[in-house]
Amino acid sequence: MATPNLDALKRDGFVVVRNLLTPDEITHYRTIATEATTKTRTGSWPHFRTVPKQFPPWPSTPPPASEGGIWGVQHLMHPDMPGREAFAKCYFSPTILAVAEELMGVKPDTNGDNEPLVMELFNLLVAPETKDFELRWHRDDVPETATAEEEIQQLAAKSPGGRQSHAQYNLALCPDASLIVVPGSHRRARTDAERNAHPYEGNMPDQLVVELQPGDAVFYDSNILHRGVYRHKPASGEETRLTLHGSLGLKADDAGDAEKKKVRATAVLQHGVGAWVYREEAAFGLGERPEKMRANLVAMGTGEGVGFSLQG
Repeated sequence: MATPNLDALKRDGFVVVRNLLTPDEITHYRTIATEATTKTRTGSWPHFRTVPKQFPPWPSTPPPASEGGIWGVQHLMHPDMPGREAFAKCYFSPTILAVAEELMGVKPDTNGDNEPLVMELFNLLVAPETKDFELRWHRDDVPETATAEEEIQQLAAKSPGGRQSHAQYNLALCPDASLIVVPGSHRRARTDAERNAHPYEGNMPDQLVVELQPGDAVFYDSNILHRGVYRHKPASGEETRLTLHGSLGLKADDAGDAEKKKVRATAVLQHGVGAWVYREEAAFGLGERPEKMRANLVAMGTGEGVGFSLQG
């Protein structure tokens, strides 16, 4: 069976899937994403990512627009988020799930007895206000303090053979050239140049800017060496970046590595999704599969005491 997306992910650490959404879907999701962003910018939604902080936990009060404001909206599928039904339809769409299944090497359970996928995160990345914002070079859950030997060990454990236990993606609703990666870096330790580079180095050797058009998605190994560059939106202008940022996980074998389970639980639950996903009103009404995936997330825990993957 041909697996072009998985082949690209193994080789490069990322794969761009073009035209994942139809023109009508792009228009629809852009409208509700703009509404969610406006609600968050004006202080009516309490879950966000704030400039200049890169990793959770984020402040509970957004900084003023003059200081950059927000660069992300969290918890699009929260029971209290307006438009959450439409966001959920996107997240659980057969098109996206099919790509995720290929990348994780699983097939849907046609009998419905053992759902292999775990609902994880669905957030929104947006343009900051008044000031550009940059993320430093990083891997999502391998600390920058790791030695070359530790990097190799951790990368091999987290994505054996180049295949991950989760699929992470950016799905663009506006033209997006924010993600910068170093192809192939997900399979090796950092070079001396990478290890000694400035955290915001703008000309890293072999770096590549991933360019997306509305409806395109990039799925990437979360431990590829990467960073983000977010250009600020024009004052009082339309939103210039609306990118759906999601992840789906692979249900862990009960007999599997406890440390690997803990690492993934931290990566997901550090964002606070465990605080609401178990609620009765968090059900989606979209059939059995989304509920089984939600139940798999509930089984991971509430997030209390798991800590944070990275600092800053």
